[in-house]
Formats: sequence, structure tokens, C-alpha cells
Amino acid sequence: MARLARRRRDVTRARRSLSTTREIPLSGPWLDEREEELVVEVLRSGRLSLGPTIESFEESFAEAVGAPYASAVSSGTAGLHLLCVAAGIGPGDEVVTSPYSFVASANCAIYQGATPVFADIDPATMNLDPALVEAAVTERTKAVVAVDIYGYPCELEELRGVCDRHGLALIEDACEALGSIYRGALVGSHGPSAVFAFYPNKQMTTGEGGMITTHSQEEWRLLRSLRNQGRADSGGWLEHARLGFNYRLDDVRAAIGLAQLEKLPEILERRRAAAARYAALLADVPGVEPPCADDADHTRSWFVYVVTLPAGKERERVISELETRGIQTARYLPCIHLQSYMRERYGFSAGLCPVAEALSARTLALPFHTGLHEDDQAYVVAALRAALE
Repeated sequence: MARLARRRRDVTRARRSLSTTREIPLSGPWLDEREEELVVEVLRSGRLSLGPTIESFEESFAEAVGAPYASAVSSGTAGLHLLCVAAGIGPGDEVVTSPYSFVASANCAIYQGATPVFADIDPATMNLDPALVEAAVTERTKAVVAVDIYGYPCELEELRGVCDRHGLALIEDACEALGSIYRGALVGSHGPSAVFAFYPNKQMTTGEGGMITTHSQEEWRLLRSLRNQGRADSGGWLEHARLGFNYRLDDVRAAIGLAQLEKLPEILERRRAAAARYAALLADVPGVEPPCADDADHTRSWFVYVVTLPAGKERERVISELETRGIQTARYLPCIHLQSYMRERYGFSAGLCPVAEALSARTLALPFHTGLHEDDQAYVVAALRAALE
């Protein structure tokens, strides 16, 4: 009763404040003097790249997620691409992935000359439906890129079973899922190679950057070579063992990452609290569906807060009205297969993945970040309620 009364007070206060517009950004990093301190140490050391800070960051990250090996890269996209290279994906191959994700989940296969194949999603979790993934497998299928969308763990065991039955590589796109827990263990600790991303809207950030975790020492050594222009483990600076890429992360960003890892437990807790506040505030907003709840096998790490608007409501009008009140939102997520370059290149069209397409037209990301204030959340929900009414 006390929580209900408090929520009503928050909503009433927010409604009154709607007469005064405030600026609420969609996202933002949570940084303080610790990041500055570690960055200054790197700058003073003169080791701005390929220095000891990278290795410290990799070791600390691997320990944080329960993986034996980690390789830092310039972005989550770079990490996904390198795992496609390591899996031997090439022209003529097919890679099954989700249509409801950031485009990198499919682009990583296209970079290798392979064709993306989209399987539809579960309407509740918004993750790949394993049965539909299996139905999409052909003799040309080489791998599955499974996405932990919005930090909610995918059905990893079922997808691993599909891949084992058909001899496929399984790549986990965990770019949004740092801190998520699947069946009692952190994402990244289960075995399949996974990629995490550190863009400023993620749980933790290095500005730009990403991390690949693997349970194979052989793959780890290959990834370290591939990210660094294909240089061999031993030999001179200009000796290259294979075709590689400039996908390195520098020591300055690694220093930011080390500082962020130190406060990661607090970051995750603050984001959990902000998500819980949204859920409470939205509970009596008619027709708005919050993200699916955790269960015994899935514990979400909060990357963004995406709601599903009531059917029949014009999302663009809602977005416009929220913008007039200074509230930033985002259309999370457009379907990958309906992006113009995908339509033009592969002939994809509407109707291919009806569940993803229906959700894509109704989902909306509300302002969400580690430092989000509860008064701002009440203001956002009051404005959303007014826009819907």
C-alpha cells in the first residue's frame, strides 16, 4: 500500500510538472574522477596502444563474466566479425540470426560474403525462437548468431542443441547483455564465444570498444592475431601470419574500461532500480506493455527500457508529443531485413518475420541510464500517459 501511495504521489507531482518542459536524454554514460585518474596514468606512461593496460582490462573482464579468455576489440561489431572469420564463414554460406536486433548481428556475416537468414522471434522475450532457427537451417548454413536482445538472455541451451545437431558454429551476440544471468551463470561463462560492446549507452562504456570472450585458448590466440593485422604470436613487428584487421582497442579506452569494471556492480544495481521504478509507474498506464519479467532461467541486465505501445496507437504521434516535452526516445528496433540496403541486396520484404515486424512497429525506448533520476522517470511516464490519452 505504501508503494502504491508513493507511486500515485510521484505521478501526481509529475503531471503537475508537465507544464514546465525539462530535457531528458535517452541515455548517457556514468563517469567520474576514477576514469580520469586511470586515463591520466596511461597518458603519462606513453603506452597508448598495445600496452599493459589492455591486458589488465582483458583479464579483469574475463574474471568478471566467468570466462577463461577475453580479447579486447575496437567495437562489438568488430568482435562479431572476427568470430565469423574464426568460424570459417565465407561466400556461399548462410548465417541464421534475428531480424529484431542492431544491424551488426547480420552485417558480420555479410562482411565475409555470406548471406544472412532471418528466423522470427518469440513475442514475449523478443529473442530468437529456437524452433524457427532450426526450420531455417539448410545445407548451406554455417552458423547461428544468437542475440541477447535488450539484455535478456537468449535460449542458449536450445540453440546450442540446434547447432550441435547440424554441425554449426554458435556465436552469442551479448553486446547488450553484460551482467545477464542464464540458468544460474553469467552470460559469457557458458562456453560459446560471446561478444560484448561498450558504446556509451551500454551498461559500461569505453567510448567505443568491445570484448570477445572464449573458452578456447586456440581461438583466443587467433583472435588476438586477427585484431592486430594478422601478426604472429612471435616474430617482428612487421611479420604477419595471416590476413588480419585493425580492430585493436587502445590503452586509453582500456583504462576507462578498468574504471567502469570497478563500479560495474553498482552500475547494474542502479539500472535494476531504475527499471523497477519504471515498471511500478507504468503499471496503471492502460495498454503499455513493459519488458518481459525475469524467470528461473533468465535474469536481465538492463541495457535499455523498451515498452510496447498499445495496438492502434500512432507511435510517431506519441514520439512527437514526448519530444515537445523535452523527452528523447528511440524507435527500438527497426527490423534488419526491412532496412533499405537489405531489401535492395537480398530482396527481403514485409511478411518474412511477422512477429518481429509487428513488435518493431510498436516498441519504443524510453530514457534510461545509470544516473536517471526518479523524478525524471515520473515525468516521462506522465508525459507518455498524456500522449496516449
